[in-house]
Amino acid sequence: MPQGRVENVPDDGLTTRQRRRQHVLAVHTGQGKGKSTAAFGMALRAWSAGWPIAVFQFVKSPKWKVGEETALRALGETGKGGSVVWHKMGEGWSWIQRPGTERDHAAEAAEGWAQIKRDLAAEAYRFYVLDEFTYPIKWGWVDIADVVETLRERPGNQHVVVTGRDAHPDLVDLADLVTDMTKVKHPMDAGRKGQQGIEW
Repeated sequence: MPQGRVENVPDDGLTTRQRRRQHVLAVHTGQGKGKSTAAFGMALRAWSAGWPIAVFQFVKSPKWKVGEETALRALGETGKGGSVVWHKMGEGWSWIQRPGTERDHAAEAAEGWAQIKRDLAAEAYRFYVLDEFTYPIKWGWVDIADVVETLRERPGNQHVVVTGRDAHPDLVDLADLVTDMTKVKHPMDAGRKGQQGIEW
């Protein structure tokens, strides 16, 4: 697609402007690094456009401090771009194990998905990052048929990015944009652990 020129124009009766303003479902999957990073880069663009943003982080512990959260929360408070709301599943609905507690991880994942459904129905935000959402789908904690129907039928002009390995084929089929991150090399291959400023 050189210089932003489309190769095929569908016979759908829409104008170029109408087609350009359709909502987008993006999926970042694959074994390589950069799925969430790319999604947060898109969130920066959404913030700059003045769109309200919601981030739902599945699988991440609430104790983990990631640079993107700090940056996007700070930007959201400036009043210059869009507002930013950030949910970590550990804050009320996480499946991160804690000593001495028995948690129903599937129920908590379902609760998180229920909140996303409510927000989509209310058109609460313009841009959603569902970070590592492929995992609760893969583990059967969230019903893929419900996910596909909800995302397909979402009202308004709400853009959604889903990240995580092993994206379900039905989610891939539904998406408008799918990127498969392929690992060629990674510092961990040489025994190096993640570091601040690179991984968080």
